[in-house]
Amino acid sequence: MDDSAELAAERALVERAQAGEREALGAILRKHGPRLYRSVLLPRLGSSATAEEALSRTYVKVLERFDQFSWQAVGVYPWLRVVALRVALDLLRSRKRELLFEPEDVERELDAAEREAREADALERHDLNCARERVRELLLGINPRYADAIRMRILEERSREEAARELGVSVATFDVVLHRAMAALRKALSERGGEA
Repeated sequence: MDDSAELAAERALVERAQAGEREALGAILRKHGPRLYRSVLLPRLGSSATAEEALSRTYVKVLERFDQFSWQAVGVYPWLRVVALRVALDLLRSRKRELLFEPEDVERELDAAEREAREADALERHDLNCARERVRELLLGINPRYADAIRMRILEERSREEAARELGVSVATFDVVLHRAMAALRKALSERGGEA
């Protein structure tokens, strides 16, 4: 389906959802929920449990406010992203440690998101790039071998086998190194959050 046909189909879903058809709203959330989780909530909140909670809260807010959404030619995702950013900001403000993003960072992003509407793919790329930059900054503060393990496996999405070969270890040893690397990253994140 080309972009214009996809937008037309999404607009029809939005109209049905705003007319009270819950199945249509459910279809919209099923389509965009994974993207909101993966590129908006998880990178900013840093834990899958918190990101899942934030996604649930986002769904509740969308249910409450969907009648306020007005269609724009870029689709519904930019509006859903703003709702998710607001939820993330509320959660960040309520937490004191282990913050990958400071509340002020998300406030600035939210202001920008409300001013401009971009296509969903561009927004997702932007969100993932921001998260990768934050992780790269944190990697500078941990053991270089651990940083290499995280960089290869998480940021570059290499296979376990390829990353193990690059480090010159077995896959089992690489798994141990990666586990320790993630613990070191969490510690660095916690220390950084404690200074905020």
